Amino acid sequence: MRIVAGWMEGVRQVPTPFFNARKKPFNISLIVIHGISLPPGIFGGHYIDDLFTGTLDKNADPYFAGIYKLEVSTHLFINRQGIITQYVSFLDRAWHAGRSAYNGEVECNDFSVGIELEGTDFEAYTDKQYQSLNAAVKALRRTYPQIQNRIAGHSDIAPGRKTDPGPFFDFSKLSPDF
Repeated sequence: MRIVAGWMEGVRQVPTPFFNARKKPFNISLIVIHGISLPPGIFGGHYIDDLFTGTLDKNADPYFAGIYKLEVSTHLFINRQGIITQYVSFLDRAWHAGRSAYNGEVECNDFSVGIELEGTDFEAYTDKQYQSLNAAVKALRRTYPQIQNRIAGHSDIAPGRKTDPGPFFDFSKLSPDF
């Protein structure tokens, strides 16, 4: 996998309007792992694309009435089959972390890449997701060497507010190679 001008080659690309410019100096130095399913606990379908592009139908599921107006995004999403979708260029700031801090640095959106995995706090992620995640992390580390081993869960950067990627995400399955 290669990253060219902020976009990962060979992945599905679905641009979103929900991003802005990164603050200067430009410093991508963290990967944040998230978990998402829409509706909660249901996998597959187009609802995650719809959420990240602002087209979620509030009437498609009762849960959506409370989230359809959210302006949120992520850089990458990896579904249960390991298919990667990119919504925001890595050169831009995705809106995935909210109020957050990592090792004393606040506002993680400014310096991180967000990667959403299709899943829940209550079941394991798939081997195909870990394979795709490792390939993406390798490409990100090669392109943005400041990342090094700085990989955190959403729950790590927003404790008490977020629980994802949940206890079934296995950090030991991340490859140390880059």
